Amino acid sequence: MTQVLHLAEQLIACPSVTPQDGGCQQIIAARLRALGFQCETLESGPDNFRVTNLWARRAGRLTGSAARTLVFAGHTDVVPTGPLEQWTSDPFTPTHRGGMLFGRGASDMKTSLAAFVVAAEEFLAAHADPALSIAFLLTSDEEGPSVDGTVVVCDALQRRGETPDYCIVGEPTSVNRLGDMIKNGRRGTMSGKLTVRGIQGHIAYPQLARNPIHQAAPALAELVAMQWDSGNDFFQPTSWQVSNIHAGTGAGNVIPGQVVIDFNFRFCTESTPESLQQRLRAVLDAHGLDYELGWTISGLPFLTRPGELVAALQSAIQTETGITTELSTTGGTSDARFIAKICPQVVEFGPINATIHKIDEHLAVADLEPLKNIYRRVLESLDQALQTQHAR
Repeated sequence: MTQVLHLAEQLIACPSVTPQDGGCQQIIAARLRALGFQCETLESGPDNFRVTNLWARRAGRLTGSAARTLVFAGHTDVVPTGPLEQWTSDPFTPTHRGGMLFGRGASDMKTSLAAFVVAAEEFLAAHADPALSIAFLLTSDEEGPSVDGTVVVCDALQRRGETPDYCIVGEPTSVNRLGDMIKNGRRGTMSGKLTVRGIQGHIAYPQLARNPIHQAAPALAELVAMQWDSGNDFFQPTSWQVSNIHAGTGAGNVIPGQVVIDFNFRFCTESTPESLQQRLRAVLDAHGLDYELGWTISGLPFLTRPGELVAALQSAIQTETGITTELSTTGGTSDARFIAKICPQVVEFGPINATIHKIDEHLAVADLEPLKNIYRRVLESLDQALQTQHAR
């Protein structure tokens, strides 16, 4: 059994349904301390939803403005298992079948964490005094509300003036083959709750009432048809989608007094929350609606353009797998949105995502060593570039 497989199995065996860490970070911290990392646990959140975060850093030999830090970031929490009777084997008992490793977190993302750690071990065994600083940022609140996890650590680092230079988030980004996709950005997400007020009344006497559903419908049709932006070379156009509509008393003969509409923007860097809010309000006002509107911004878009980190990761993937990887900003959000506020180059890369959050989550055992090797090669590449630059 390889080191990365052994550690992945240890982590999968820890029941860590969000916000629980299940002891994962203790296992990882023990191995990192043996490598000379300074480890710090930052707990956050109420007693009934306590979140565990780990910040671990090993300084390279360069200091001051010459220093550079690569962060490996990820989460130890997993989503709930779903009905246990539907699993072929216990979700927290790592199990092998047909060359696959089964267990909750196998793909999302305990194998990435194991690969991070063993990659750092191998790199430091071969480079005892690297120029590059290495850090780990781990949380148990990525699959949950994400308010007491990575964002808390990033805020603490910002207050201290610690600014990482590069970050790889180990999210499962591969689609068909390990290495076929890197996420070098993500769209922002902003949700809204629109309440349109009418006048409740008997459905047989509409002249004595005002139906808010009828009033809102033309505005909704206009919003559905709107082009919010055209996207760009890295992002799809911004989209607007209604997720829920609530109205009525439950009776069939009552005109409702209000309708509540939940919606969401997934927006690219061509739009801002302010511009989208302004345009949406203009439509509502133009239709003369009596309304209230509330907003929740869960994440801003970020983009890492091709540079040192992207080049190092692309090269590592090409060398290890022979694949020319694709840069993508599709999909949902991740904790990279928080890290991007303090780190100029952030990407996501990890194993195949076909079974994440599913019953019988699994991944190919054969992908573990190449995944670890890719992470190690990135360390080697960035460290060598830093040494070359410093020697000039």
